[in-house]
This record gives sequence, structure tokens and C-alpha cells, in this order.
Amino acid sequence: MLYQVRHRTLFRYTYPVRFARCNLRLQPVEWAGQTLESFDLKLSPTARITGTRPIGYLGHVARMVVEKPSRELEIESRFRIRINRPLPLPLPGDPTVAQVAAAARVTLDIGVESPANYIYPSPSIPLSTAITAWCSELLDPDRGIVEAGLALATRIHDRFTYDGSATTVDTSPIEAFEKRHGVCQDFAQIMIAGLRGIGVPAGYVSGYLRTIPPPGKTRLVGADATHAWVVIWCGEERGWLGFDPTNACMVGSDHIVTAMGRDYADVAPIVGVFTGQEGQKIEVAVDVEPVG
Repeated sequence: MLYQVRHRTLFRYTYPVRFARCNLRLQPVEWAGQTLESFDLKLSPTARITGTRPIGYLGHVARMVVEKPSRELEIESRFRIRINRPLPLPLPGDPTVAQVAAAARVTLDIGVESPANYIYPSPSIPLSTAITAWCSELLDPDRGIVEAGLALATRIHDRFTYDGSATTVDTSPIEAFEKRHGVCQDFAQIMIAGLRGIGVPAGYVSGYLRTIPPPGKTRLVGADATHAWVVIWCGEERGWLGFDPTNACMVGSDHIVTAMGRDYADVAPIVGVFTGQEGQKIEVAVDVEPVG
């Protein structure tokens, strides 16, 4: 599949902003099964941008600085990306949950994709005994890791309600877990907390979903904005595989990976500060369309 993606974010300020500085993590990474063919970033008003560089985890960041007073700031990224990622399936020879946890503990890899980076709690995803206990019901040590991961993603989808008004970007996993309501960020972070609680490496992915589904398929939840899901390190042979608890599925050709980190704070598409009086509104529009 070849996709054309447009991501537009518009900030409207109640009073003119004198200065703004943002980190933009909008350029997709090279990831198994996807190849970025072009990328373009447009800003209005014109802003100063530093060159794109790697983040501490798997991703790219560009620094944007606006130094002229303005009441609006528009950030638009457009890119074409080719996806060739068959939908993975559980296999009889998959390592078990216990084997994956043991292999991650003794790895000597210190690269950005090392499973050792994703075993421990992170600032936005602390460990929780309640979440670990609930997730562990499906994470039997002798169960195949891919089968177990898909079962857990499906359970979160079935037991939680997608509700955009129930949580905010700062809601902790335990708060969302207790409410049983939330959005893709909450579901991903709950799943990650449960996996890390038993020593299985799990990362947080920011990306996109195909906007219009193929004929005969239902539309995936979260397709009108940036989406979040989970990647689990499934051993040396299978590597990192994606699991989408919002849609109870594994990650195939309908998902586009932008960045991978320990939690949302590592990969948030746009973060920053501005100088001025309080009061702003944000509008976000995302389109992911097949080409041809």
C-alpha cells in the first residue's frame, strides 16, 4: 500500500502570542514493513526550524521557534509512505511469555530498539499491582507471547469503553484502568503497564491509521487523529510486533509507525511552550488515504 498522509494542527490563541517554541515529532521513522518516500512540513506564520534529528528513542524531532506575535499557528505535515507489512499471526513455535522476559533480562543490546529499554517503569507509566494482576490472567508464563499479547489487546478492547471525554493527556494508567473508559493512549498505557509488570518488554507507538477501510472491512477506531498502540518484543526471531488494544487487532498494513518510546511523553507529535496570556483552542485533522 502507498499512502498519502496529511496532518494539520491549528492553534488559535485568545491573545497574540509573542514567542513559541515546539518540538515536532511528525516525520515517520524507518520501521520494518514501511518506507518513507517523501516528507514536507509547512508552518504559518513562517517559523525558524532546526534540522530534524533522532530522539532518545526511535523517532525524529525538529525544533520550531516562532518569534513574531501571532494569534494563530498552523503546523501541517504531508508525506507519502509505502507499507508492505503482512498481518502477523501467532505461530506454534513462538517463544513463551517466560522465555521472552528471561531473554530481555540478559540482552547485551544497548541500541534504541533494545528490549532492555522497555522493561522498566517510565515517567508516565508506573507499575501498578492492580493492572499487573488483571493483565496477568492472560499472560500465563507458558503461553506463546504473540497469542498472549493478542488476547490481552482483545480483552482491553472488550472490557473498556472508548470515550474521548473520560480522560485527558495527563491521565495516569491507573486512573483510566479504574474508570474502564478512555482513548487509545489510555488503552496502550494500561497494556504496557501490565506487560512490564511481569518483565515483558513493551513500547508505546505513535502513528496513524488508514482513514477509509478497504471494501468489506469496518473502519478502525481512532482514524481521524494520531493513534497509539503497543509493540511487544517477541524474542530475537520475531522481534517487535504491534498490538492495537483500541481495535483488538495486530498491526498490519493499515497502521503507520511515526515513533516509538517508553510512553506518550517520548513520542508526542507536538509539544512546546508559548509566551503570552492564557487561552487557546486546538483543531486537529488527519487524513490517511491510499494512492491509486
